[in-house]
Amino acid sequence: MQRKKLVIGLFGFGCVGSGLYKVLGKEAVTGQVATIKKIVAKNPLKKRDIAPHQLSYCKDDILDDDEINVVVELTDDADAAFQIVQAAMQKGKAVVSANKKMVSTYFMELYHLQQEYRVPFLYEAACCASLPLIRNLEEYYDTDTLQSVEGILNGSTNYILTKTFNEKIQFADALKTAQALGYAESDPSLDISGKDAAYKLSILLIHAFGIHVQQEDIFTVGIQQINEVDNAYALARNQKIKLVARAFKQLDGCVRFFVMPAFVQHDHYLYHVDDVFNGVITRTHLADTHFYAGRGAGALPTSSAVLSDIAALGYQYKYEYKKLVSAGPKNISHDCLLQVYVSFPIAKADFVKNYFTEIGEAFSNSEKGYFTGTITLKNLQALQQKDEALSFILMDVCIAEEEQKHEAAWQEEAVLEFE
Repeated sequence: MQRKKLVIGLFGFGCVGSGLYKVLGKEAVTGQVATIKKIVAKNPLKKRDIAPHQLSYCKDDILDDDEINVVVELTDDADAAFQIVQAAMQKGKAVVSANKKMVSTYFMELYHLQQEYRVPFLYEAACCASLPLIRNLEEYYDTDTLQSVEGILNGSTNYILTKTFNEKIQFADALKTAQALGYAESDPSLDISGKDAAYKLSILLIHAFGIHVQQEDIFTVGIQQINEVDNAYALARNQKIKLVARAFKQLDGCVRFFVMPAFVQHDHYLYHVDDVFNGVITRTHLADTHFYAGRGAGALPTSSAVLSDIAALGYQYKYEYKKLVSAGPKNISHDCLLQVYVSFPIAKADFVKNYFTEIGEAFSNSEKGYFTGTITLKNLQALQQKDEALSFILMDVCIAEEEQKHEAAWQEEAVLEFE
């Protein structure tokens, strides 16, 4: 197939936009297949190393240019980004974006725009920067039955947790360092609350299981309440604490999902994923476990994902959303049984205890305490709504004995069938 000549209009010239501009200027990388004709920036007072004829502050200079056939959207405002992407697709232009909040929030509108105007919309960079997740979930796991996707989807929180755990730095100091290095925004609430990871998980759910939910429909616990008692518990057991997003299908056919801190064992894939790196694990019936790890943030890693999408457009690639449009019900459940650690001020011990199905371990001193045990996801959510100051950390998902037997039998049957 002959590659299509791509003429790009770029919205946004921050870290990622400027990184992409530099990369696309290297002939060895692009083979002169894609060129940037116009860049629309926000602040006219900021000096930029761009040829004057390429720079504009008016979106119509890109949207009304018929020669531009690809819009690359790299802004940080989800609502404004949607308006740009909508207008671009209505004019028949292909779109590449890295805006996870925009993709997650406006997904159904964006999906229908793709169908109506028959234009591709790619967004690999919206989830974990350089990790090739979306296209793999869309294509590679199309034929094999996907059981679960889980991982560290946010580099900022992973950096903070690495600093607080490995170097015993206070949370506030680790956050300031992350901001100084550009790993966290001046307003870090989206990261540390877990919402950034939830936006990304909502996108992965589309391509993994054909399910779309809004970010607010995903049970989410951030890292801001993790304290020295929690870290001491993990350290004593040779574990680390990571913010993990998880989606999995169980025997009843329902997909369950959440984002919350988790204790990670020393032999777990995610144990050595530190600093700003991301790591994602997929499990399928036939292939078992695949592990992806790499830089989940930064100008060049994110630019590499954007560049990959641009290259794919050269061959007229588009998402088919086969799982989303496939026949059959898409069952989701907002409840399951979890093994969880909850720490609390000592005065709240009896209050917390009432939410557990069963208590496994209990500890308290004069100021703080913790319980471990089993609790339903619904009860955990109710407990969080009652008191957001509590610290919740996942220990494991409770799998029923009949489900374990079913999975073992399925794998044995599959092996025998292919021998």
